[in-house]
Amino acid sequence: MTKKVKIVTDSTAYLSPEEIARYDIHVLPLKVIFGLDAYSEGVDITNEEFYRRLAKAATLPTTSQPSVSDFPRIYGELAQRGHPVLSLHISSHLSGTVNSAMAAREQLPQAQIEVVDSLSLALRTLVIRAAEAAEAGQTLPQLKASIEKLNTSINAVGVLSTLEYLWKGGRIGSAKALLGTLLRITPVLAFEAGEVKVLHKARTTGRAIEYILELMRERIKGSTPIHAIVVHTHAIELALVLKKEVQAGFNCAELDLMELGPVLGTHIGPGFFGLGFYSEQDWQPNQY
Repeated sequence: MTKKVKIVTDSTAYLSPEEIARYDIHVLPLKVIFGLDAYSEGVDITNEEFYRRLAKAATLPTTSQPSVSDFPRIYGELAQRGHPVLSLHISSHLSGTVNSAMAAREQLPQAQIEVVDSLSLALRTLVIRAAEAAEAGQTLPQLKASIEKLNTSINAVGVLSTLEYLWKGGRIGSAKALLGTLLRITPVLAFEAGEVKVLHKARTTGRAIEYILELMRERIKGSTPIHAIVVHTHAIELALVLKKEVQAGFNCAELDLMELGPVLGTHIGPGFFGLGFYSEQDWQPNQY
């Protein structure tokens, strides 16, 4: 009898301790580094501590992927117990974590391991859906197929207060065209296939939110139920405004709120808010 698929992810899924325990998810922490001080995300630095330190930092922090030995150790333990593994991780455009996972899989050719690159900021959504489907008994091939479809269906949009962090991290993509005009606009960006793309140049935060809502109406037809998560980097007030508008304007089967932690906060910077959303028909795991 095939054992249940186990889910492996990294700390940028920002799962609660209750979710990790409920689904027995294995989480590998990434690190954020201020000078000589390195902290494991979700282990020895809180979001509050990170954003407080970021505001005072003379130079921007950096991030690093899990230790080289982490993936072979976790994969090996699960394979030895007979579990297939689905490993879902932070976008390869932001971190080398996916590459480390792939390299570890090659070291265990007899194990059943599949690796998925989230390509956006929607890792948490993928991990929770995958964990639920694994609990329901999906096989590894079925689970990978359904998660990859969902991965291409999620819309991820947001509003930045600054491009400094994306620019200095070398991950700005086509948004670099905004560098000279950012003081006069509020850019609405999309995170698609690992790239940061400019969708709209609003004059105010309110207009940016209006644009996001209109975009949602274009992509979600009629009263179709949607699943959405509002995210932010130390910008709770703006995130709550967006959440309220989404809740009022759409048939939300699910609407969560989450603060992004140190690693994504390092890449995006404080003051960001946005959301990921998809329609009910985009997640049909039983058809595979």
